[in-house]
Amino acid sequence: MLEKLKLIEEKYIQLENRMASPEVYNDPQAIAKLAREQKELAPIVEAYRQYEKHRRDAEEARELLEGRIDDPEFRDMVQEEYESARDLMAEMENKLKILLLPKDPNDSRNVIIEIRGGAGGDEAALFAHSLFRMYTMYAESKNWKSEVAYINETELGGIKEVSFVIEGEGAYSRMKFESGVHRVQRVPDTEASGRIHTSTVTVAVLPEVEEVDFVINPADLQIDTFRSSGAGGQHVNKTESAIRITHIPTGTVVECQEERSQHKNRERAMKILISRLYEAERQKQDAAIAAERRSQVGSGDRSERIRTYNFPQGRVTDHRIGLTLYKLEQILNGDLDELIEALITADQAEKLRLSEEN
Repeated sequence: MLEKLKLIEEKYIQLENRMASPEVYNDPQAIAKLAREQKELAPIVEAYRQYEKHRRDAEEARELLEGRIDDPEFRDMVQEEYESARDLMAEMENKLKILLLPKDPNDSRNVIIEIRGGAGGDEAALFAHSLFRMYTMYAESKNWKSEVAYINETELGGIKEVSFVIEGEGAYSRMKFESGVHRVQRVPDTEASGRIHTSTVTVAVLPEVEEVDFVINPADLQIDTFRSSGAGGQHVNKTESAIRITHIPTGTVVECQEERSQHKNRERAMKILISRLYEAERQKQDAAIAAERRSQVGSGDRSERIRTYNFPQGRVTDHRIGLTLYKLEQILNGDLDELIEALITADQAEKLRLSEEN
């Protein structure tokens, strides 16, 4: 591992030197490409340099301890420094093992989230709206941009279905574990007897994929235009700006009607379609690799019940990692970091275990 880290540091230094060279300095595209490469290596190089610093500190302390020290207090101090440096070395070694794990190539991408009400009728639609609000509030807390592509609302203020895009650095890396069935347990306002109802909502999280990454044959597409409907002002029903794209081989249908421009709706619908087809192909490949599927903390499987939101007890339980938090209100207001960090840590630990076994 240390030899690999030394090579990574050398590559990092080479990138620094190339970025400072005159021929690259005046080329914005080349600078941007090199900066992206450097940014990817920076956390590994920083951790490696910290590891090396602690290793040198431990070596110096060990050499002192092997020599003659007459002062007992000084010896104790050096012994303490040695043990501290060794502990910090072990800590950085574990961090480096995680940093060297294979990266998900989609982690840096924007993300498309699709929420649909499941079992539970109006109550499921109302909770779908709560989850939509939760994710957009989380995006806002990260200074990410969210944009609705399609929404089908109910008269009671719920959502039957919504597709929206979150744009931000590393959005997919933090949102990808949200795919699956979200279950809510609460007493509906219409329930006179106070009986707790259980409803479900499905969430799909897709990396936003560019057309150059996944090519579709135009002959496989059926594109229809229609008039937008629902809230949004008087303009919505006047022009056929809404777009429906059907991918004939798979029967996948995407609608987009939130933009006034037909061109913008078509562009957004195509991005969502490409991302759906890309994700379906990726899941097919993942399913063929049993070890890889085991190394994931339930990410990507839309049929898996991943989380329960229990209103009477004010708790949220993630069933994949057995984590229960009694902060339901905060979570629904977009405070998701504790859940997301726990899922990322569990995923890394499982991948680390598998890599050590192999």
